[in-house]
Amino acid sequence: MTGDSATELAHTAWPDVPPDALVLLPVGSTEQHGPHLPLDTDSVIAHAVARRAATALPGTLVAPTLPYGASGEHAGFPGTVSIGHEALRAVLVELVRSLSLWAARIVLVNGHGGNTATLDTTVRLLRAEGHDVAWTGCSVLGGDAHAGRAETSVMLHLAPERVRLAAAVTGDTRPLSVLLPELMAHGVHAISPSGVLGDPTGATAKEGRTAMDAMVSAAVRRIAAWGVDDRGRLTEPVHEAVRP
Repeated sequence: MTGDSATELAHTAWPDVPPDALVLLPVGSTEQHGPHLPLDTDSVIAHAVARRAATALPGTLVAPTLPYGASGEHAGFPGTVSIGHEALRAVLVELVRSLSLWAARIVLVNGHGGNTATLDTTVRLLRAEGHDVAWTGCSVLGGDAHAGRAETSVMLHLAPERVRLAAAVTGDTRPLSVLLPELMAHGVHAISPSGVLGDPTGATAKEGRTAMDAMVSAAVRRIAAWGVDDRGRLTEPVHEAVRP
């Protein structure tokens, strides 16, 4: 194996699996991302972050992406496929239990915000069982909520041929903290018929590359430091001040 394929578990024969492997498992979704982005946007981003992070972490493999998550808030849009929190929890529990038979550590690399509540409860359970597992997210600092400039820019960097910029529209641009109660109560469609929560205007591949670099660097830092909070989430390392 050479290049990126060297990090892909699915491309690996069992004798080539490194001892005490670290496995990154991308967790995505299949859900609407406005009229201009593909349904697998979260999965594409999670896999790209995991794959690029793995190249910086020796002995690391990237498991096949889990393409379904808890996306009930997007149920008003054709194409969305959600397995819900209970099923997602069951799948993740069994995947980690199986991986733990041969992998030393496992990181769930999450691309969909709707999965976080399930990740919290699931990883806490798995850690209580003794599995060395944690999770980390793929978010852009200051990015909009959904299918806006941040995600559009990242997809222009990763898969420009799949972005339909001519179809992009501005959705509800209020912060997610303001939108969340309405989203939980009524779903995305009631707030934004286009499915966009943000404004894709001005998105560029260059901006997307900068965002990807930041997400990958954050993932590598957190994995290397292996600080895990009470949610089972990897935390940013705290560096001691340099003494004079």
